[in-house]
Amino acid sequence: MKSALPAYDKLSCGLRLDKWLWAARFFKTRSLAAEEIGRGRVQVNGLVAKASRELKVGDLLKFRQGVVEREVQVRGLSHVRGPAPQAQALYEETPDSVAQREKLSEARRLAPEPAQSITQGRPTKQDRRRLADWDRWSASDGN
Repeated sequence: MKSALPAYDKLSCGLRLDKWLWAARFFKTRSLAAEEIGRGRVQVNGLVAKASRELKVGDLLKFRQGVVEREVQVRGLSHVRGPAPQAQALYEETPDSVAQREKLSEARRLAPEPAQSITQGRPTKQDRRRLADWDRWSASDGN
């Protein structure tokens, strides 16, 4: 049976953390991955990591992707960014992380962000002029 991972993924050598996060499709570019790592938002086996950290199969990663906290275990290494099914074969998300992500998704669905319900924002310059004209004319009518 042929593996979904390329043959070089089974090598025992490590792979840079920023490159793996990019190849596993957690971040759109390596520079975005390196930026998140540089801000101290990525942990490997419970320790804050640097972008050049060598990942190995079995490492446990904890990071934030947008507003979602994710915890994944490395299942494979890849130097290239492939299609989504191949990228998903590189990791396995922990059950706690999946449950937390679903809980957060349900909370967002039931209680949407209040700012999303605002249909009109601040008045525009044109709106302010109309209000000023209305105040001016309504004040003169009340002699």
